[in-house]
Amino acid sequence: MSLSAVLLAAGPSPSPTPSDTETPRVPSLQDAQEKATNAAGWVEQNWSTWLAIGLRVLLIVVIAAVLRVVVRRAITKLIDRMNRTVQSVDGSALGGLLVNVERRRQRSQAIGSVLRSVASFLIIGTAALMVLGTFQINLAPLLASAGVAGVAIGFGARNLVTDFLSGVFMILEDQYGVGDTIDAGVASGEVIEVGLRVTKLRGDNGEIWYVRNGEVKRIGNLSQGWATANVDVTVHSGEDLDKVKATLDEVAEKMGAEEPWNELLWGPIEVLGLDSVLLDSMVVRVSAKTMPGKSLTVERELRWRIKRAFDAADIRIVGGATAPVEEQPADPTAGMAAPSVYANATSPQSAAASPLAPPAPTSTTK
Repeated sequence: MSLSAVLLAAGPSPSPTPSDTETPRVPSLQDAQEKATNAAGWVEQNWSTWLAIGLRVLLIVVIAAVLRVVVRRAITKLIDRMNRTVQSVDGSALGGLLVNVERRRQRSQAIGSVLRSVASFLIIGTAALMVLGTFQINLAPLLASAGVAGVAIGFGARNLVTDFLSGVFMILEDQYGVGDTIDAGVASGEVIEVGLRVTKLRGDNGEIWYVRNGEVKRIGNLSQGWATANVDVTVHSGEDLDKVKATLDEVAEKMGAEEPWNELLWGPIEVLGLDSVLLDSMVVRVSAKTMPGKSLTVERELRWRIKRAFDAADIRIVGGATAPVEEQPADPTAGMAAPSVYANATSPQSAAASPLAPPAPTSTTK
């Protein structure tokens, strides 16, 4: 029998109708009870593990939070104790000259902020690793990757690490602060911003220098303690030294009693004596302790007053060694003879002085 005869005998296949589709099976109460029983059994088998993990994570978080609070408070108390220790020195003259209260407060805030940030990073990082270990996560690949990444970053960003460490030690040692005038070797000026990586300086001409802390090999702070104003006065060797000293003492006494110089001067102006003696001049040095950063102002004012006082006292001021007298340049025509009429071949004097030419020979015929 062929395939077509079989298909004809079977008749046309009925087309599916919406009523012939299979309806979804509604779960019975027994199925729900069975699923609930399985879930309860699974929970009963694992609840102790979950509870242990949860309690361990909660304990780690609580200990980390308490330890962070305790360490931050300990750092704050340590900084406050340092401030009180330094404040006890404020009664002495040296303590008042070195640093003021505002500068010490800013420095302590910076130190405390750095220490608190480092402590928080270490505590939170350690707690995070312990929590991951509680969840049975293998930390060996993570730690190995972190170690390799740290080595790579250390080699690639070694200058950044150097700048950061130099900035931290600079703040801890209080080498300079905002408002100080420093000489950092690579640049000099007034400090306008201090960071852990870069220090910003304002130069004498208004320019801003960005100096990396790792590049600074030496620091000259011109604003801590006191400054010295030195003025060298050069007078003629024939001047009376007692008169010169009396005039300088009068200028120093008068300047130290006037405002605002009495506030800028932190000590009396002293005549130190002869600094050097030359062939035709003498150098007398005058010195005074001044407020930090005000030495140039005091020196200019002191020179101004000394010059006016010496002019009134008829004391000659010279500029060091006497300058040699400049000789007039020699006249290039001094060695030449005066022009003469005999130099002109057409002049009558030259014609008269020239020798007579011999007569031309005459020819005779026989």
